[in-house]
Amino acid sequence: MRQYSADLTPPWKKPKPVPEVPAEPGLVVEEPGTGFCGAVIRCEAGTVTLEDRFGKHRVFPLEPRGFLLEGRVVTLVKPSGASGAAVRPTRTASGSVAVPGARARVARAGRIYVEGRHDAELVEKVWGDDLRIEGVVVEYLEGVDDLPSIVAEFAPGPDARLGVLVDHLLPGTKEWRIAQAVTSEHALVVGHPYIDIWEAVKPSSLGIEAWPRVPHGQDWKTGVCKALGWPSENTGAVWQAILKRVSSYKDLEPELLGRVEELIDFVTAP
Repeated sequence: MRQYSADLTPPWKKPKPVPEVPAEPGLVVEEPGTGFCGAVIRCEAGTVTLEDRFGKHRVFPLEPRGFLLEGRVVTLVKPSGASGAAVRPTRTASGSVAVPGARARVARAGRIYVEGRHDAELVEKVWGDDLRIEGVVVEYLEGVDDLPSIVAEFAPGPDARLGVLVDHLLPGTKEWRIAQAVTSEHALVVGHPYIDIWEAVKPSSLGIEAWPRVPHGQDWKTGVCKALGWPSENTGAVWQAILKRVSSYKDLEPELLGRVEELIDFVTAP
């Protein structure tokens, strides 16, 4: 007698088929079990190696339904003709993995505030690609004196976190006291030690030995321009010349890099 096997699983309980996607170098996926998100740099022997925005590597098995691609469950497969050799993905100016063809995310309710226009322009130049993918908008304050009222009006919450970057944030200063007053579970104020955002650009990137010291009480930008022989009557034009010399995070001081990355992580946290 011929034996028949029957699949008695109700149709609504059967897993829906998911697309198979070649694990091409540079493809950005998430492993849902760990939450690790990164770009494919190697695919071999039933495994795939991912690299996150900080350069950390993790190896995962190529299991069915094992990854998320733009929020959708997919099965990664080895690309046809893949050699398995590691390929380093393209990087953005901030050093994170570039996502080819990625669309800007709808803006989050959360925001990052910086002190002035120059701060905003520098953050945009180096972290702009990352911010658009994450849907983070950067706005500038023109100083921190009104920060308490601005934070109160913004009303930070779990779904609308606020990050603030402050110049010259040193213990005991006016800026430090204001930052302490507005910091909360959903509002983070961080700062760098530089008097002005100009100083966060490495001198070597500008062809100077060091940023000059400016006597207390003198306008810092004007003093810097005079000391270096730059036109002091138009500091805006000088800043644009400085900004053109910044091509990536490598042109900035670590004290600024860490603080901006901290704010991005804070406002994008689940």
